[in-house]
Amino acid sequence: MGIVKIADDLHEEARRASAPMCRSINAQAEYWMKIGMLAEANPTLSFNDIVRQQYAAAHVELAQRAAA
Repeated sequence: MGIVKIADDLHEEARRASAPMCRSINAQAEYWMKIGMLAEANPTLSFNDIVRQQYAAAHVELAQRAAA
């Protein structure tokens, strides 16, 4: 485990974003890093595609939205 220095304004953004997502500040920053790394490695995928793939890899079954 290491220490990562980030700008104060980015730390504040992570703090604010962590509350509605029920994550710690560190977990929020780690989530953003993981999603960012996956986005860079897979530039043709949307954010939703990346999240869907992560759920599938974790064997999470998502409820399907009913057609309107």
